[in-house]
This record gives sequence, C-alpha cells and structure tokens, in this order.
Amino acid sequence: MPKKDKKEEKKSPNIRKYGLLAVKIFIFASLLTLIPAARIFNIPQKAPLPIKTYDLALPPPPPFPENISNTPAPFVSAEAVLLSDVPSGVILYQKNADVRLSPASTTKIITAITALDHFKLDDVLTVQDTDPNEATMGLIRGEKLTLESLLYGLLVKSANDSALAIAQNYPGGVPKFVEAMNQKAASLGLVDTHFTNPMGFDDTNHYTTAYELSKITRLALKDPIIAKIVATRSITVSDTSYTYFHELRNVNQLLGGIPGVAGVKTGFTENAAECLVTLVKRNGHEIITVVLGSKDRFSDTASLISWAYQNHTWVDISQIPIESNHLSQ
Repeated sequence: MPKKDKKEEKKSPNIRKYGLLAVKIFIFASLLTLIPAARIFNIPQKAPLPIKTYDLALPPPPPFPENISNTPAPFVSAEAVLLSDVPSGVILYQKNADVRLSPASTTKIITAITALDHFKLDDVLTVQDTDPNEATMGLIRGEKLTLESLLYGLLVKSANDSALAIAQNYPGGVPKFVEAMNQKAASLGLVDTHFTNPMGFDDTNHYTTAYELSKITRLALKDPIIAKIVATRSITVSDTSYTYFHELRNVNQLLGGIPGVAGVKTGFTENAAECLVTLVKRNGHEIITVVLGSKDRFSDTASLISWAYQNHTWVDISQIPIESNHLSQ
C-alpha cells in the first residue's frame, strides 16, 4: 500500500476545519436573510412612518352648451363675431373671428389690464394733457385723481383723456405704456393683435380679432375691480381734493336693458364702425359676445344673446352615460 505524503497528511485536518467553518458561515448568512436584524441584535424598532396620500382627483369639467334646436345663429351686420361660453370656452358661434380689424375703444380693456399691472388702485396720478375735442370725462390739467377714479372714467365713460392720463403717468410715458400693452398681448399668445395707442384711435398697425379680443376680455374679467367697473351704469368721481367732480354714464345701452348683461365695453370710430364686447350672466351660465365692424352693435348683440339662451342647453359631461361599445374601441 502506498504511503501518504506527510505534507498531505498535515493539510487534511486544516482543509476539513476550514470547510466546516465555511458551511457554518453559509448557514448563518442564510438565517440572516430569514430573521430581521432588529431581532438578532435587539435593535429597538421605530414605528413606521405614515404614508402620505394626495388627492389627485381632477375637478369635474364645466357644463358645455349644446344647440338642442339646431337653429342657426341669426343674421347680424357685424363684420366679425365671436360668441363663447365663459367656463368651458366652447364657441357657440363665430364669423370671421380671426380677421384683423380695428377694435376702437374696446382697446381700453387691455389699457385697464396694463394699468393694474403697474399701478395700485389708490395711486394718485396727475393729469398732464387734455383734448377737449375727444370723448372725455372732463379732466383738468394738473388735476390729481386715483387710478380707481380714472379706471371708472376709462371703462364707464370710455374717456380718452382718462386713458391718456394713465399712460402719461406710466414710467416712460405713452410709448412705454403701449409697449407694455403689446407685451401683455404677447404673454397671452396673441399673434393677431397689436396696439399703437391706449385710446383705440384708428391706425393701420392697431388691430385685433374677435377671437383674441375675447381672450383679452376673459383675462380682464378675472380681476374683480374691472368686473365691477364694467358693470356700472353711472357714477360720480372726484379729484383727491374734492374740487372737481365728474359724472360718468355708461354708453352701453344693453346694460340695464337686457337681463343679465354685466358689461363690458363699447367702441366706435369711422374706420372701425360699431364695436361691442358683452358679458351676460343668466340662469347660472355666462357667455361673452364680441362684435366688430357692426352697423348696429346693440341690435346684433341682443339677437345673439337671445339665440344663445333660447336654443342651447348646458350639458354636464359627467352625467353622460358611456356606452359599452365605446369602451371596446
């Protein structure tokens, strides 16, 4: 029988020893995967952190108008028209809504927005220049009025001297104010709107569309001050010294004449013809009408309002049943 090498005999016990140790380590490591470390090492356990929950439910969509009678919109003389639902943005009727036209004094809607972007209501502005030949509230050079009083003159009386006074008190004067008007229009994504003055005087580079004027109006009406002023039929304002008083009467014949009419702004020049932006609140539903280049803005608007409310019902989309065949498509 061959004899074993003495070196081999010496190694065998070590191999067996280390092999046994490896097995023990493997078994111990396996147990660690099954037993929480806190139990092995007696580590005090902390209470689990509460899971944060977030309410990700979207608000229900607003009801949208649907023409239940399929009656077409009435004929109107206006060159451009846009009639839309305020909450949903649904367009009920449009005619040449993307055609660039002169907005006349409906320009003063964005004049008011621009003024409120910079001035506070109680800021005192000084009248610098006046033009007695233009539609005015009767301002006197050197007269001091709050911005709020000037806004009433701007939107109720449609006073050009008020628009001029606001712009002249803006840092940089009228040019910078007009620049700010155009920057505001650009921030709304308006590509067919440009202004050259805060009054609404005719100019080949002073234009907007019925659609974009509607967007400007929506923004303006989000400001409660503007919404309040454009719904005012008449008011008297004064300068800060109570020396000069100005009686202001709204030229919008529909305000107080048709139920639910709550503004917004008239406009007229020889080139622009008659213009009118109107907000109506009736039966819990709000619509905005814009007519530009009209021969009779009040008659056109009144016809559109009657058609809208007589022939449309507002549908709650969440109440519409989903048919099973729709789900399989």
